[in-house]
Amino acid sequence: MEKWTAENIPSQTGRSAVVTGTGGLGYEDALALARAGARVVIAGRNPQKGAEAVASIKESVPGAQVRFGEVDLADLTSIANFASKLAQEQKSLDLLINNAGVMTPPDRRNTRDGFELQFGTNFLGHFALTGHLLPLLENGSRSRVVTLSSIAAQQGVIDFDDLQAERDYTPMPVYAQSKLACLMFAFELSRRSKAAGWSIESIAAHPGITRTDLIVNGSGRASAAGLMRRFLPFLFQPAWQGALPTLFAATDPAARDGNYYGPDKLGGTRGYPTVETPPKQARDEVIAARLWEISAELTGVTFIPKHSGARTVEPGSIFRQSSPKS
Repeated sequence: MEKWTAENIPSQTGRSAVVTGTGGLGYEDALALARAGARVVIAGRNPQKGAEAVASIKESVPGAQVRFGEVDLADLTSIANFASKLAQEQKSLDLLINNAGVMTPPDRRNTRDGFELQFGTNFLGHFALTGHLLPLLENGSRSRVVTLSSIAAQQGVIDFDDLQAERDYTPMPVYAQSKLACLMFAFELSRRSKAAGWSIESIAAHPGITRTDLIVNGSGRASAAGLMRRFLPFLFQPAWQGALPTLFAATDPAARDGNYYGPDKLGGTRGYPTVETPPKQARDEVIAARLWEISAELTGVTFIPKHSGARTVEPGSIFRQSSPKS
């Protein structure tokens, strides 16, 4: 594909979308989808930032059908409540973009449910959200789930012996694991959807190296990465461009179920959407299946086919521990 941009997005009139994350890439995704005519829920944990994002999109796109939905991806109860409320407001969902994330906080932190923050938010939160929204997605038209990974996934390893980084917390490897898990989830969801007849396409994307607040909010402004972000901005492509692989995966008829898309220049760090070669470990179906089953037990969310949706069950002792042993 040659310099695919948001102007190439086909009409999204009549389609509904949920995008997690109210700033950066999430904002750019929601803006572009609203401009193309979609009904968009931009979902995040901060109502003030959500209201600001909605107001900004409506100012840029008069008549935009966009609203804020409150969800904290670091809180399983919040995720379940968001999905339940959405199901009361609409009968179907055509597009889910699993975008929001946390990157490299300097110290190990926990989600509300006791998971390591990066793994719990970036991966487990979106795993649970997708499961809860499965009934709406099954009712949608040409439904797609797009899950955001990262070029950091190339260095990722799924460490089943220390999945929650309780014994060894090093920010970047833990982030890489969470993003590898997101990529493996996208591929495994595609396989399971085909096998179960869910009629849902699952596609992965990554934004390259993009100018957002993800690094600053995670590592901090005084960190090496934060200083690079502030004083060497030319190293980072703008957020609108970083959003393009996601938007291509979400909207273009040429995007293929089970594929991975990212920028086409400088080792995938910048440019325009292209098919990305996933790291070898992301294609390990045995590890992916094991990760799926562990994630279902950790979150208490079980994907049930054919309009039954996700069932929430009482998590076992694994829910309160780090991870099962190999």
